[in-house]
Amino acid sequence: MTTTTGPMGEVLREGERTGLRYVRLLRHSPEKVWRALTEPDGLRHWFPTDIVGERAVGARLSLPFWPEGLELASTTEAIEEMGVDPGDYVSEGELRVWDPPRTFEFTWGMDGREELTDLLRFDLEPTDDGTRLTFTTWLGSPTGNTDTAVGWHVCLDELADLLEKGPSPMTEEASARVVQHVKDRTDELRPAYAAALDKVAPPLG
Repeated sequence: MTTTTGPMGEVLREGERTGLRYVRLLRHSPEKVWRALTEPDGLRHWFPTDIVGERAVGARLSLPFWPEGLELASTTEAIEEMGVDPGDYVSEGELRVWDPPRTFEFTWGMDGREELTDLLRFDLEPTDDGTRLTFTTWLGSPTGNTDTAVGWHVCLDELADLLEKGPSPMTEEASARVVQHVKDRTDELRPAYAAALDKVAPPLG
């Protein structure tokens, strides 16, 4: 069995909205963590997409999937339902907060629909031996939240691994190993997140 490296995230409710919050204590400076959060060379190793666009508040962003990110994305089915080849699909977003190396907040949307747009926020606080990273996301879609919650947990574990071990060449063989590793971790975590989300599910009707 695989072993997850980070603690479970917290499920949030605000009216009809569902959110998730994760905290990671990282033994690296805020500047190093910031680069891994915002630059392609770091993103490729833990985030499903690149984040392309001017780093300025209000700027429009393009989020093209990495090949391995698309294979793991829980949104592939939704992309196909829009009549688009997932391999050619590019999500869109907007940069809401850009305050290096403290806060990075943006939206991640699909097909321009509000109900398929998530808000992602990364807050970095310096600690005596590194950085306290708090990642909060408010989910646009009312469905598929378990896979989303698991997915972000695994992504943050991969981020921690990247910071500890450094980047490695993303060959086809290496990408395949990453995909299988992430799938194994996802299977391990799914029951716990399904139970956590069920506890805060909105009333029916």
